[in-house]
Amino acid sequence: MNKEAQKFLVLGILFVFPVLIYLFFASGKNNFSTLPILSESVDEIESWTTDRGDRIQLEDRITILGFWGRALDRKRGDALNLNQKIYKRFYEFNDFQFVMVLEEGQQEAVSLLQKELTEGVGTDLVKWNFIYADSLGIQQFFQSLKTPLQLDAQLSRPEVFIVDKERKLRGRDDDEGKAVLYGFNAESVAEINNKMLDDVKVILAEYRRALKKYNKPEKE
Repeated sequence: MNKEAQKFLVLGILFVFPVLIYLFFASGKNNFSTLPILSESVDEIESWTTDRGDRIQLEDRITILGFWGRALDRKRGDALNLNQKIYKRFYEFNDFQFVMVLEEGQQEAVSLLQKELTEGVGTDLVKWNFIYADSLGIQQFFQSLKTPLQLDAQLSRPEVFIVDKERKLRGRDDDEGKAVLYGFNAESVAEINNKMLDDVKVILAEYRRALKKYNKPEKE
């Protein structure tokens, strides 16, 4: 190859490569500017009471929802993973909350877990909510997510779910090109870091853009 041809080749690479990079990231931005809706009309929980005696709701909240039933003894690791990787990073955003569903009778175990979450790192648990119901109520609430998943014998799941302010289940409808991702496995630090963290950022960004559009202040 002569020097003139080499010159045009180098110039071509220098021109084309940045364009390809731009198109790649522009495509990614479009794909992930919103988080897909997987189902709608998740049941409301405003009639349920939290461990603090408060009444909470899903409407107008961005909720990380988990089903721990009567399996709290094996959910300690899940709680620590979620607390460290998700909750502590985002709990100061307006209208963001954690809601964990348990069977009646788990209150004492929850108190011990809350103590563990606050010790050492001093986590403010103001947005951690634990709600209680009987087995039928838990099953009915879980079914309102409209997923193909089933609760186990202890009324629990390893996944936690993202529910938006309109009570719609959000997730990935083409996870790694092959599957629908309804929830995020809280037992897996890798899945929390590599998938859930990104998706929580996406949905918070959605609402920040909407708030800015209507000139409403929100925590950055």
